[in-house]
Amino acid sequence: MAVTAGDPAPPFSLPGVHDGARRTYTLSEFAGRPVVLIFYPGDNTPVCTRQLNSYTDDIDQFLSLDAQLLAVSPEDLDSHQGFADHQGGFAFPLLADVDKELATAYGVLGPVGFYRRCVFVIDGNGRLAYVHRGYAGSTFRTTDELVEAIRQARSAALD
Repeated sequence: MAVTAGDPAPPFSLPGVHDGARRTYTLSEFAGRPVVLIFYPGDNTPVCTRQLNSYTDDIDQFLSLDAQLLAVSPEDLDSHQGFADHQGGFAFPLLADVDKELATAYGVLGPVGFYRRCVFVIDGNGRLAYVHRGYAGSTFRTTDELVEAIRQARSAALD
């Protein structure tokens, strides 16, 4: 059964790359901060490229709320590094979910096992505050929508 808003966020430990540096990223290292977990279908594809560049352009809006963005797809780190280099870098890490275990845990795989464009906002207490699962042909969530979800998650976590 797919996770939904209010559920504990499934934990993870995945290899990632950011600014050319490779390391393992875990959900637990961001405890106390909101996390925007962005599942995207593929590196170097038109909509994914626009999506990640849009969030990079708007990173100050996310940082003003102390939110950490993490983008996840099934490609490996070499693919992620090439994608980031080709785009002039992204303002957040790209994580490699090569075996699709994280995608399975979050329920983001489509009917034939491909990644769907999905976004989850995890509050500072590790609970899913916002869940959006895309469908074929859908566009990505705007920065304004995600910033509002982060604000709501932050206020709910304080209650």
